[in-house]
Amino acid sequence: MAAAQDVKVDVEVAKNLGLTAEEFDKIVEIMGRTPNFNELSIFSVMWSEHCSYKNSIMWLKTLPRDGERLLVGAGEENAGLVDIGGGLACAFKIESHNHPSAIEPYQGAATGVGGIHRDIFTMGARPIAALNSLRFGDPELPHTKHLVAGVVKGIGDYGNCFGVPTVGGEVYFHPSYNQNILVNAMSVGIVKHGETISASADGPGNPVFIVGSATGKDGIHGATFASADLTEDSAEDLPAVQVGDPFQEKLLLEASLEVIKTGAVVGMQDMGAAGITCSTSEMSAKSGTGMRIDLDKVPTRQADMKPWEILLSESQERMLIVCEKGREEDLLAVFDKWDLECELIGEVTDTGRLEFYAGGELVADVPSEPLVLGGGAPVYERETARPKYLDQVEAFDATKVAVPADLKATAEQLFIAPSLVSKRWITDQYDGTVRTNSMSEIHKSDAALVRVKNSDKALAVTTDCNSAYVYADPYKGAMIAVSEAARNIVCSGGEPVAITNCLNFGNPYNPEAFYQFVNAIKGMGDACRAFGTPVTGGNVSFYNQSQYEGGRVEPVYPTPTIGMLGVLDDANKNMTLGFKDQGDVIYLVGKSQDDIASSEYLRRIHGIEQSPAPHFELEEEQLLHKAILGLIRGEMIKSAHDVSDGGLFQSLTESAIEGGHGYTITTDGDYRKDAFLFGEAQSRVVVTVDESRAAAMEDYLREQGVIFTVLGKVEGDDVTIDGEDWGELSEWMVRHELTLGAILDA
Repeated sequence: MAAAQDVKVDVEVAKNLGLTAEEFDKIVEIMGRTPNFNELSIFSVMWSEHCSYKNSIMWLKTLPRDGERLLVGAGEENAGLVDIGGGLACAFKIESHNHPSAIEPYQGAATGVGGIHRDIFTMGARPIAALNSLRFGDPELPHTKHLVAGVVKGIGDYGNCFGVPTVGGEVYFHPSYNQNILVNAMSVGIVKHGETISASADGPGNPVFIVGSATGKDGIHGATFASADLTEDSAEDLPAVQVGDPFQEKLLLEASLEVIKTGAVVGMQDMGAAGITCSTSEMSAKSGTGMRIDLDKVPTRQADMKPWEILLSESQERMLIVCEKGREEDLLAVFDKWDLECELIGEVTDTGRLEFYAGGELVADVPSEPLVLGGGAPVYERETARPKYLDQVEAFDATKVAVPADLKATAEQLFIAPSLVSKRWITDQYDGTVRTNSMSEIHKSDAALVRVKNSDKALAVTTDCNSAYVYADPYKGAMIAVSEAARNIVCSGGEPVAITNCLNFGNPYNPEAFYQFVNAIKGMGDACRAFGTPVTGGNVSFYNQSQYEGGRVEPVYPTPTIGMLGVLDDANKNMTLGFKDQGDVIYLVGKSQDDIASSEYLRRIHGIEQSPAPHFELEEEQLLHKAILGLIRGEMIKSAHDVSDGGLFQSLTESAIEGGHGYTITTDGDYRKDAFLFGEAQSRVVVTVDESRAAAMEDYLREQGVIFTVLGKVEGDDVTIDGEDWGELSEWMVRHELTLGAILDA
């Protein structure tokens, strides 16, 4: 074999590529010799955490993966697939693009959106909705404003040009994300049964094509970049940030869906992390085959690209397709119609090896199986240690926190907290109506509602995680994340079906960070089993922490983002959150608690970061969901809005603003007034009902064993609490709608 290049491969070179000494020794053992630089580069990206999940897979396998509607589970294909009835299936997935977005926010976020959509349409599904979950630092900081502006524009520009509506998501601000922001993107698509395609490489002798954009030097070692800490020097890794082209991706989408229908495609996979390396190895390993690839035939943007650069490039808008032998012209005709490059670069073999040629020489020869998860990639069980800060969390004493004398002034201050105010400054930059599937523009619900065209169905989709709860109690906080996602689906009239997750944590070699991860997985698994929502896939994003001068390391708050899918068999049975009519009775369904722990109120008003997670009982949550869904399907209630971030006052006022009606309520003297109004105890929903149906609703809730409280009525144009006028609703609306823009535009 010809030398790959003039690089002497040894353990130090391996370490520079992100491998350990032990991993280098294992590679030598697998190869039966010292690998050349191209081969070592292949192993380095495929054995990175981003591709191999080597530090997380043993815990990921404990998550529930079975469900009545599940068609394709976690790790089986590019995305999860669930049956939604009527001969239709839904493909959906969420993934992170954190480090690229922290360094180059526009392209980092844009290519995150493009990549997750490709995961959906490579399965044969047409993307119909996008969501996101974003975490930024202190919004007053110039650096944060720069990152927000770039990320939001990147998401908006790519999604708007690609033609898929951004229908929902969440945005939080906290200093732990000052440097290492989180950008999680989710895509949802629809496909008919029998029209999906697998990421496989069956049939030795079948030709292999690369389609879409040319290969460039952008994104090289992106997977490795995502599997390391951010440092002050990370800006030098800009080549690891990909560059996107949404117009090219739109062409690729239409061509891919069309070519699948020809029957000429044996297998197809997106070129995401690790590019050609990942797609060739995973497709081959899945089928127990191999590939012979001629790198000289790969279209490139730059001249004289080295073999390892072509192998590791993560240039966007590219796919690898295995075509049925003899059907090449059918494949080429479709991509020619869409004016896309489609180049024959190799063929499937029966060797179980990946053989890469350049200049007529064999520059890399590696077995495909040991590269991938389950086939030989390392699996580690990392050390855990209970974080020391939990001592302070457990020492919290609410009795030492005084109830403010002026609760109206407290509410005004809390209501403009960046994480609680309207995100319209952001969402107005997204097109939420393209393709006319979205119902959320006129039917605003706790979850985003998306019509399934040519059917009576709708999808309810949401992304949720309050990372402050997970920080305070990783197990309970992750259970709450799943539960809130399910509650949002239920409050919209949907039945929770399945989840995808994006697990954003610190360095897995840090025992305290890994403790957070392990316990969050346990909590997520228990909640998913309780709600019957299997995990269909997602991704793990470790190393979300920043290093500063002096060696100080600051991890982000642990953030296991939940992307949940729900189904409404009858789209007309949806439920919205806005108050409907004057005189309607307002109820709190679920039990109030004397609990201010981990609330935005406690952090913003009292400056207390360390406190337990809020009250939560899984059984209470299950009873609540059943009751709320029964109320909606029985057409007993007019609105439903869950109580979550900001507490009861926040939920009431959001419903009032959405409906354009004021309200009058009376607090319960059995509880601290600040806890009653601003506490974030879980398993509660605000509903409104016509006065004539109130007695029937109460009887139903008693039958279900669910506690409820009459709060007051929808009336007037003001907010009135305990007989005190807290001002006109229009004033609260202005604060809610304009605050974030005023901060970020400043």
